[in-house]
Amino acid sequence: MRFDKESHMLHGRPGKTAVLLINLGTPDEFRPASVRRYLREFLSDPRVVEIPAVIWRPLLRFVILPLRSRQSAKKYATIWTPGGSPLRLYTERQTTALRKLLHLADYDVLVEYGMRYGNPPIREKIRELRQAGAERILVLPLYPQYSSSTTATAMDEVFRVLCHLRNQPDIRTVGHYYDHPSYIDALRQQIESYWEQHGRPDFDNGDRLLLSFHGMPRRTFDLGDPYHDQCVKTVKLLVAALHLSEMECFLTFQSRFGPAKWLQPYTEPMLQKLGHLGTHRVDVFCPGFTSDCLETLEEICQRGRQVFTAAGGTVFHFIPSLNVSSAWITALGEIVACHLQGWPVLSKLD
Repeated sequence: MRFDKESHMLHGRPGKTAVLLINLGTPDEFRPASVRRYLREFLSDPRVVEIPAVIWRPLLRFVILPLRSRQSAKKYATIWTPGGSPLRLYTERQTTALRKLLHLADYDVLVEYGMRYGNPPIREKIRELRQAGAERILVLPLYPQYSSSTTATAMDEVFRVLCHLRNQPDIRTVGHYYDHPSYIDALRQQIESYWEQHGRPDFDNGDRLLLSFHGMPRRTFDLGDPYHDQCVKTVKLLVAALHLSEMECFLTFQSRFGPAKWLQPYTEPMLQKLGHLGTHRVDVFCPGFTSDCLETLEEICQRGRQVFTAAGGTVFHFIPSLNVSSAWITALGEIVACHLQGWPVLSKLD
């Protein structure tokens, strides 16, 4: 059947409004087979890897997946929790917290989350929302800065699902919120709260704060992707909110893959450089990641620490991502409320 069948029972119900949060995704387990399935889906996306399929697919199948699946599985094993993947756990908790916040504000809305790759898939969640009577869906990717390899591919999947619905809901999408005041304030509060508990860096004596974002091929930037510029704007706003200078706080990019040039400066070489220069303390925070995951917990907290101390640095601090901080949930609520304007969302009074 080309289009999904829909029950006639839905037609008489009052239409509901829904919010669908979208995150990147994660393997179901840290075992190589599960990681391989996840990486195959992720790295087969032409939004993620812009290499002609005739070249990329054989390379992916016969070289990258066999090697990287085992390597990544070992990394996932170091961050896995008794409840599963940190990314999934934090995304679930954010969804629950946002649902409670909106209901406390008398919003009669459905709130769910889906993953672009892996489980739960976006298609499944949209169909569940339709079965629950959602006639209006606000799609909010959990990526503050827009990129074609994150936000755009999430939206691609949403609209692919709509292509198979006989009765399509109204859709609104949130492209970015990199400069939203509440997001910036949540970042500020996360950093300052950490410093209240663990001490503030001695910036006058050379301690430094690194703001590390996920990298992107330089070619993608040259083709017009706005991600880099939005990261720069986020950093400027956050540095001003923290009352720091550009000499005390650096913007870097992590998670390089392959031999091509990516956005610079790179995080790991910067950590190594600071260690060689005798920097006593460095703190690293990842503003673009709203949930801790492999890239923050293994790449930064574990490997970044090793690189810095091996190069001569003394004290390394990893500042956790926003996760389920109250300031971040409040910011999510404000972003959602802004984009829901004009839709019927308030609970009806008895």
